[in-house]
Amino acid sequence: MPPFGRIRVLRLLLLADQVHPHIHSQRFPGNLPPFDLVLAAGDLPGEYLEYVASKVEVPVLFVPGNHGEEWVWEEGQRRRPGGVVNLHGRLFRYGGRLFYGIGGVPRYREGEGQLLEAELYRLALKPLPLLFPRRLLLGHGLDVLLTHAPPPGPTAGRDFAHRGSPALGLFHRLFRPRLHVHGHTPLLGAHPQRRHRTPWGVEVVHAQGYALTELP
Repeated sequence: MPPFGRIRVLRLLLLADQVHPHIHSQRFPGNLPPFDLVLAAGDLPGEYLEYVASKVEVPVLFVPGNHGEEWVWEEGQRRRPGGVVNLHGRLFRYGGRLFYGIGGVPRYREGEGQLLEAELYRLALKPLPLLFPRRLLLGHGLDVLLTHAPPPGPTAGRDFAHRGSPALGLFHRLFRPRLHVHGHTPLLGAHPQRRHRTPWGVEVVHAQGYALTELP
C-alpha cells in the first residue's frame, strides 16, 4: 500500500522495554492478528528491531529509550538498526495519519537518553508551525505521539526516574494527539495501569512488552 494511502482503521503493534517471546518467535507475525504498522517505544535492542523489520511487510517506527540499546554493533562500530525509521524529532505520514516521536526521558542521572526538561520542551514545540494550525482546523494536530517517557498521569512512575514529563503534558494540551504510545515505566502488580484517557481526549497506552490497538 502506498505510504500516503488512507487505511480506514489503522491496526498498530506496540513494543517497548522487553524482548517478548511472542514477538521474538519463529511464528511471528503469524501468531498475532494482522497489523498495519509497528511502533517501538524505546529500550529495545537494535538486533530485536532489525528482526521485527525483517519479519513484517509494514513500516517499523521507533524512538530511542534511555539505556542506549537501539544500536547494532558491526566491525567494532555501532549503527542504528536497519530497516526501521527513527522517529525522534521528526514527523512521519502513513495510512493518512501523522506521527511524531520524542525519544529519551527527563534526566535523572548522566547518560545516553537523559534529556533536560528544556530539551524535551524544545522537541515538544518543534512541530508547532505545522501541528497547531492542523489542531485548530481538525481538532487534533497529530494522530499518534510516540515517546519513551510517559506523560504526567496514571501510567507515569511514582519514582523520580520514571516520572512523567511536563513537556509531554504541554504537547497534549497544544496538539491533542489522538493516541500517545510510551514505555519506560515498570508495569507492576496483577492489574497494572496500561492505558487511560486524559482530560484533553488523548488516549495514552503503555506499550511494555507488546500490545495491539487500533486507530479509527
